[in-house]
Amino acid sequence: MRRRLRTSGRGHGRVHGRVHGRVQGRLSGRVYGYGLALALLLTACSGDGQAGPGATATPGASGDIVVASGRDVTGKGGIRQQLIDAWNAQQDREHSDVHARLVELPGSADQQRSQLLGALQSGSAQYDVVNLDVTWVPEFAAAHLIRPLPDALVGADVIKSVASTARWGGKLYAVPFNSDVGLLYYRRDHLKQAHVQDTDLSKGITWRQLRDLIDAVEAPGRSRPKGYEKGWTTQLGPYEGRTVNGIEAFLSATDGAGLTDENGRYTATVQQLTDGIAELRARTQGAYTLGDAVRSDEGESLTDFADGRTAFLRHWPYAYRTLHQSLTDAQLGVAPLPGRAVLGGQNLALAGSSQQADKARELIRFLTSRESERCLLDAGFAATRESAYTADDVTCGVARTPGAASPSASPSGESADRMPRDDHGRPAYARTILLPALRRAVQRPRTPLYGAFTQTFATELGTLFTDDPPGDAELAAELDKELRKVLPG
Repeated sequence: MRRRLRTSGRGHGRVHGRVHGRVQGRLSGRVYGYGLALALLLTACSGDGQAGPGATATPGASGDIVVASGRDVTGKGGIRQQLIDAWNAQQDREHSDVHARLVELPGSADQQRSQLLGALQSGSAQYDVVNLDVTWVPEFAAAHLIRPLPDALVGADVIKSVASTARWGGKLYAVPFNSDVGLLYYRRDHLKQAHVQDTDLSKGITWRQLRDLIDAVEAPGRSRPKGYEKGWTTQLGPYEGRTVNGIEAFLSATDGAGLTDENGRYTATVQQLTDGIAELRARTQGAYTLGDAVRSDEGESLTDFADGRTAFLRHWPYAYRTLHQSLTDAQLGVAPLPGRAVLGGQNLALAGSSQQADKARELIRFLTSRESERCLLDAGFAATRESAYTADDVTCGVARTPGAASPSASPSGESADRMPRDDHGRPAYARTILLPALRRAVQRPRTPLYGAFTQTFATELGTLFTDDPPGDAELAAELDKELRKVLPG
């Protein structure tokens, strides 16, 4: 039976399965060896009756700033909760009667979006700060469910491509909290077994070179790695993962020409769609792609890769830490994704119905500060600020308790954090691979109608993965017709 590792939404949720069964104990509630998060575990809970990590208590209690968010990939009591605990500790020192509470929403990303929309439209939940997927900002802004924010909250230190996700209609509606970008993970051990001399792909490769490497692994007469089936896998199941992979193929084929303009109007031509479909078909052809990819999400593809069924994997930055809990640096490599890579992530926005707007803005400023962003990076997220990657004097040191012990090792003395780090404590790939990838990343269509767009886009592309797929031009014409029904212009 195929064992799977599942994640909710786009993979940024609860994790299950064999790989995380081996590592979740190392991940949950801890950030290892560096800066704030270690100290926070010892300083955050001051006996004031605040809700614990991942609290799901009814929001809106007197004195609470309620933050609604999807699940944290760093585990229960993860870095988001720890940063909120640090802010609460700061409020205690300042004798403030206001505390923040994190409410984690269950379900997939689509379900979380629906919950937030319903809650803010009806006023049924008194959320003050909402953690929005970058693709949701235009929708919530256009519906006046979130308030404009001061431009000063997003300064020059925020990565330029990331900063653009926080605006709509010429106004700032959110502040980037943690980012995301598509990356290429690969099995060094598979390549070495295929007698590939240079297994450092960090400078980047093309899709043609990737297929050549797969051909080397599968060369006739050569012994294949144990459990190996096909060259690469990704997330092509009928959800947002398929949209992401499709957009990456489309933008790569059309030299970055988007499907919409900055106002959300549909701008693609049938020829551009035809070129994009041809690129996606080439990337996912059966000779190179694991068959299960067409049903896979982030968790399932991660498990397949960790199990050795494939040599290559398209995934997000959090997989760097997760995979290193079960694979060594000699087995695992990471590189820029060939072609265009889609930008992801979440932004913090101020709910229009908040009764504590000033304190909520203060909390947003704290959670997205230089030090907080460095904490997010150290924990495995993609930080949104340049300084987190480049400024060695920016460390994760908020609310540090002098002399606090560091729970950086297991009771047996084994290091709990197996993620490779540089000399300054960052993930080893952060400055050389992750930051450049974020700078080059491209956005999915920006439109208040993104929900309708992604459902239509993923549904139409699904015919590519049937037993009798249509031709590129035929599918492009149908996709064009359907997109014109759901998008203006």
